[in-house]
Amino acid sequence: MDLYNYKRRLSSEVKIGNIRIGATNPIAIQSMTNTSTLDTDGSVAQIERISDNGADIVRLTAQGTKEAENLRLIKEAIRKDGYNTPLVADIHFNPNVADVAAKIVEKVRINPGNYVDSARVFKKIDYTDEEYKQEIEKIRLRLIPFLNICKENNTAIRIGVNHGSLSDRIMSRYGDTPEGMVESCMEFLRICKAEGFMNVVISIKASNTVVMVHTVRLLVKEMDKENMNFPLHLGVTEAGDSEDGRIKSALGIGALLADGIGDTIRVSLSEAPENEVPVAKELVNYIISRNDAPIIEGPFKDGKLKYNSIRRKTNQVLNIGGNHSPIVIADLSSNDANCNFGEKDLKPDYIYIGNKKILGNKETASLVNHHEIGIIKEYSPEAENNNNIFFLYNASVVEALEKDEKRLSFLKLNYEQIRDDFKSKGKIYSILKNRNNIVVIGEITNKNIPGQMRAFGDSFDDNGIKIPLVFNVIYNDVDIETMRIKSASDYGAALIDLSIDGIMISNQNIDNQSLVNLVFGILQASRTRITKTEFISCPGCGRTLFDLQSTIAKVKNATSHLTGLKIGIMGCIVNGPGEMADADYGYVGAGRNRISLYKNKECIEKNIPEEEAVDKLIELIKKYGDWKERE
Repeated sequence: MDLYNYKRRLSSEVKIGNIRIGATNPIAIQSMTNTSTLDTDGSVAQIERISDNGADIVRLTAQGTKEAENLRLIKEAIRKDGYNTPLVADIHFNPNVADVAAKIVEKVRINPGNYVDSARVFKKIDYTDEEYKQEIEKIRLRLIPFLNICKENNTAIRIGVNHGSLSDRIMSRYGDTPEGMVESCMEFLRICKAEGFMNVVISIKASNTVVMVHTVRLLVKEMDKENMNFPLHLGVTEAGDSEDGRIKSALGIGALLADGIGDTIRVSLSEAPENEVPVAKELVNYIISRNDAPIIEGPFKDGKLKYNSIRRKTNQVLNIGGNHSPIVIADLSSNDANCNFGEKDLKPDYIYIGNKKILGNKETASLVNHHEIGIIKEYSPEAENNNNIFFLYNASVVEALEKDEKRLSFLKLNYEQIRDDFKSKGKIYSILKNRNNIVVIGEITNKNIPGQMRAFGDSFDDNGIKIPLVFNVIYNDVDIETMRIKSASDYGAALIDLSIDGIMISNQNIDNQSLVNLVFGILQASRTRITKTEFISCPGCGRTLFDLQSTIAKVKNATSHLTGLKIGIMGCIVNGPGEMADADYGYVGAGRNRISLYKNKECIEKNIPEEEAVDKLIELIKKYGDWKERE
């Protein structure tokens, strides 16, 4: 796997109706209905809207036999209307329903966490090795008849593991870990392989982007060990809505696509499902555009893929590097830029002003004077020099940097400069090796942005250089909507790999506050710097028995000022309690217009009327001492 140059992992081919995924086929795009599967007309209309937006595959939930059987009417109706979109049945808790669905639709998704294992109750069970083998045998005996039905009907399957619905059996032996998620999948894949059933797609999803990326990478590693190359479906569960949902999805999915992993994707948004498709298409098109990027000559044969959260070791320079969270540098060097940041706005840590004089309003001037925001200015021999200004040097004036041995200094370099200099152990290498007051701003020049970022970091590590790294990417002529997708996917791998100490995004056509907010959104999505409430909200499906979008809006309106708190808003119990093991509080659909409230994974109140639930949630947060009044 060449991690410096984009190339897709070669997987096996799977046929899903008229669509083929994996191998050299294009990356397929999926979405899922949020209508009741018993609502034939509503489901048909939504499938057709999703298809019109460009989705290749559409999934529907099937809670029971009635829903599974109604898939036939839905399928007949869309075929009559001229739509050949393959349909997927989403099955939880009842393998008998999977048997029914497999005779009707082109693909069936089953969840290893609840296919045979009981519904998760977070109970610790101590299995002997023999008892554990017996549990696997139960799975094998139940799965084989289902595989035979799929063979007879040319039905594909997706083995879909969710972090939020691992079985108590897996949790008891492996814990809530990537290793447990991978093993949950591999148990089913081994049975499929032994039975000669290869029409299988796999997915491992989580709402935590770090867990999701590390686990999928680990799954690929384990499949390679056992000579498996099944295609992978990628997605971030419970990503949320609007800007945050798009950033989170692009970051997690984009990091894996950058590795060459992924044959089909879904961007899960807590919105109308047809809204997911354009975001997914834009992300895929952006990633595959790297096919014609100039070759990056990395320091290692293929690069080093990380499977854990071990941070690159760097010097601490003021508030940069060491154990500090990644910094944010606002690029205000263009002629029309200004330094105006309001009192309640998110603030960058540093402002780069190029050769300009310091501009700004009173609030910004006060922050600069009190050293809450640092000013970075282009170095020149004539430049003013005071304690509020840090100089940015480049390779042409690197000798001048040698004289500034005590104060924080920034050095802007591109990869070609360090690659050639490091080979000859030149001037730049000598300065970076022997100084501990420098921060390098890596200027990304290659179309394959994640690949060049990785080559940068690997080159520093290979040469024992512990200088903090901030990456600068220029996105001129791109609007803010597109920037969210591109920048989140570009920085995703570096942030998840903890190989970056800061972000500097440049776009002279977008206002500074929007850029700063975007960077903080990317840091939040990667769990590297938390500056607001984290909402974990599902996209909704036929199991959801309340208006998810209006509910999310109400919960956000009441709690968005609780910085650092994680709140799960879930339509049903399939992933709810599990995904909320990572959340502080949970708001979960329990029935029609009924809500249950959770503290972590413990249900505190059940079956609250929906109209009372937000107030009850606030009471719960207050009870545990996590509430604060809005300023």
